Amino acid sequence: MSTIAIRLPSNLIEQATKYASVNLRTVPKQIEYWAMLGRCAEDNPDLPLEFIKECLLANEDINQGNVSEFKFRSDE
Repeated sequence: MSTIAIRLPSNLIEQATKYASVNLRTVPKQIEYWAMLGRCAEDNPDLPLEFIKECLLANEDINQGNVSEFKFRSDE
């Protein structure tokens, strides 16, 4: 992964610092998370943000192997 230095408004850094602390992230990771959510929201403008977050969490569960087969109930 490459890194570059960018200038950001101080109020954005302050907000990211607060959210990062609560979410146990670094400030750069918090900004990266917001950017990812923003990109997903732009790619899927009809979906609510909470739905996008839940989809990302579900995808991470799959990546970590936290899934099990769904068994349909048989009415026979």
